[in-house]
Amino acid sequence: ICKKDEKMIDLNHNKKKEMVTAIKRYLNEEMEIEAGDLKAELLLDYFMQDLAPVIYNKAIADATKYMQERAADMEGSCFEPEFEYWNR
Repeated sequence: ICKKDEKMIDLNHNKKKEMVTAIKRYLNEEMEIEAGDLKAELLLDYFMQDLAPVIYNKAIADATKYMQERAADMEGSCFEPEFEYWNR
């Protein structure tokens, strides 16, 4: 359960470093923009604060829908007839 005072997505140091490297490479190769670690990290921080919640919320909604569909189907797929001994 997510609490209001906690980050939704908490990145470990190595993962954040990999993402900063990916941002720098993208900016350089796709946009011909040379960016250092600081600029790439600031951009990542912006993405994480402002844009990532959109993707996170969509993923939570999709997972919720999936689990609700599976739970709704449990009775049909897991139902066992009762008192079947005499019906053989």
